[in-house]
Amino acid sequence: MAKSPPVSGPGAQSKTLVCQNRRAKHDITIEDRLEAGLVLVGTEVKALRAGQAHLNEAYVQIMGGNAVLIGGHIGEYSHGNQFNHAPSRSRRLLLNRKEIDKLERRLAQGGVTALPLSIYFDGRGRAKLEVGVGAGKSHRDRRQDIKAREADREVARALQKRNKGA
Repeated sequence: MAKSPPVSGPGAQSKTLVCQNRRAKHDITIEDRLEAGLVLVGTEVKALRAGQAHLNEAYVQIMGGNAVLIGGHIGEYSHGNQFNHAPSRSRRLLLNRKEIDKLERRLAQGGVTALPLSIYFDGRGRAKLEVGVGAGKSHRDRRQDIKAREADREVARALQKRNKGA
């Protein structure tokens, strides 16, 4: 019988981040997030634990009724032999049928894209991929984000200055 994860304590809901796609948050307005498992081979898991991955030009697509990560790079494991994996191969994502159908409908709308946001290990030691679904940002949207961020910084500085004086 499999051991269930602890309800509380040190291993309860800890996530070990492997890599992030920081550019995705700048390129698209994220409307929805999904958590998907990854179908990996042994050397890929060991390379992920060593932190040898990036999602720079990766995207998610529906192919043959399955969600697939395309363009994600997981480097070769340093101690792997001739059975080492191909670094940039397509990897199947583990999602429920309802989630795949919902994602397929969203992507068929047009103007919507699915990008991987991060790869991490959950509390049970399983590799997970966070997928963000949303529309691409225009130049105007990016400028508005920058203005809002600058305004928040000014407010934080003013509050910090006010609290020091009191």
